[in-house]
Amino acid sequence: MIYEDNIFKKDYKKIDIRIGLAYPNIYRTAMSSLGYNILYNFINERNDAWCERIIYPNTHSIESNTPFKNFDIISFTLQFEEDYFNVLEMLKQAEIPLKREDRNEDDPLIIAGGPCATANPMPISEYIDIFIIGEGEAIINKFLDRYRKNKNLENFLDIEGIYIPKFNNECRIAIVDDMDNAYHITQPIISRTDNEEYKTVFGDSIMLNVSRGCTRGCRFCMSSYLYRPMRETNIDRLIDIAEKTRQNTGLNKITLIGAAVSDYSNIELLIERLEERNFQISTPSLRIESITHESLKLLKESGLKSITLAPESTDILRKRINKDIPDEKIFSVIRDAVDLDFNIKLYFLIGLPYETMDDIEGLCGYIEKIANMHTSRHKIKFSINPVVPKPHTPLQWTSYDFKDIKRKSKYIKKKLRKFNVKIESPKKALIQYILSCGNSDVSTIIEKSLQKNVNIHEWMEYLPEYDIDDVLPWDKIDVGVKKEFLKIEYKRLKSKKQTPWCDASPCYKCGACEN
Repeated sequence: MIYEDNIFKKDYKKIDIRIGLAYPNIYRTAMSSLGYNILYNFINERNDAWCERIIYPNTHSIESNTPFKNFDIISFTLQFEEDYFNVLEMLKQAEIPLKREDRNEDDPLIIAGGPCATANPMPISEYIDIFIIGEGEAIINKFLDRYRKNKNLENFLDIEGIYIPKFNNECRIAIVDDMDNAYHITQPIISRTDNEEYKTVFGDSIMLNVSRGCTRGCRFCMSSYLYRPMRETNIDRLIDIAEKTRQNTGLNKITLIGAAVSDYSNIELLIERLEERNFQISTPSLRIESITHESLKLLKESGLKSITLAPESTDILRKRINKDIPDEKIFSVIRDAVDLDFNIKLYFLIGLPYETMDDIEGLCGYIEKIANMHTSRHKIKFSINPVVPKPHTPLQWTSYDFKDIKRKSKYIKKKLRKFNVKIESPKKALIQYILSCGNSDVSTIIEKSLQKNVNIHEWMEYLPEYDIDDVLPWDKIDVGVKKEFLKIEYKRLKSKKQTPWCDASPCYKCGACEN
């Protein structure tokens, strides 16, 4: 059984637009998504709309048990590429035609947003009427105002942040310019349950959105390019949001949310001011470069028990991906974390450009050295993931070598069998790459997967490979970062030349701050 506080209930007879906010993943994941929660509250503050949640595998809304197909608009949040399969399954179960060309005016308008939709909408463009490119709250009111007046697709073409597959229009990302004017939830849904399957990651805490975007420029990371520039919420505003939310919910724990939380310019002062008000503080992950002994100590004193760090690889490969953190800094942070008795989780990548088996052997030695820094091996865990090239990053021109990744994974498993190491499936990463960087042809195999298990050889037929001067499937989507800048970064993978963090160097004209 699950109980929820702060949900919206409205009389559907008194509203003009009914919106099904669909999340194609389980409840635990959906309700841990700040973006999903923001949209729910943001839309429901309109008097003319009722936004209800529909969470996989269900196709009826949580709020009123309304069937999928009875909504005016179905809006999918696409956080993970693997959720594309669930999008189709939900449409099929609801008896809504999968292909947009087969639907008529009696069917709901199917829209989609989220990082996957923003980066490359093409693999599921056959099924979606409209994509929201960027941050939903920057677009959704204008979109709904227009929908009330005229539902024809061409009526939305002049709205920034709208991509319509039928017209294959050029589209510029829409983001919130000023985080002090962004939507911050002060009355979130609170879920209470004894069922572990429904307990959300941040269920007992306030999700405090300290910043958005990241400009560190790690060359493999989509977050480093997709939502530039980095934007911070004013510290006084954050304190006010935290206090109001505690008053509304009784929650006393804060989870700091942002693409680069520890890069927040006043992070230590923020932690101190929250602690002064008796808040406990947590954060999903920390950037090694900006961690200090003092910030770790403050987090420990506030009740944080675990930290997540991402060294990614060994020194020479970190230089290739523009993450030139000295080993001394990494070991220093880990030593501080061990001394403070944190549980530590570390993320590493394999399959980086120019990586050799000698590098993999070096990585195994590196991980073993870190593991031996802790006297309790169960308190230090390692996650090793194949790097998946992503759109709008310098790695978009690289491919995915399944056999090479498989060989390296097998070697690491054998070499590090004594340690607490988890390695992501090479096959799963291959499928994610195809879903990330494929074109509209990928819809064929996504749809095929509804009928049968698709083997690895069938997937390999859709493996994308691009040269640096190729037209890319997502070229119509302008996220602000210039393609020429990404080409420079791609060439620097080989030379290992660093591109400094723009907060600590002169602007290098990536394009994100230009109008």
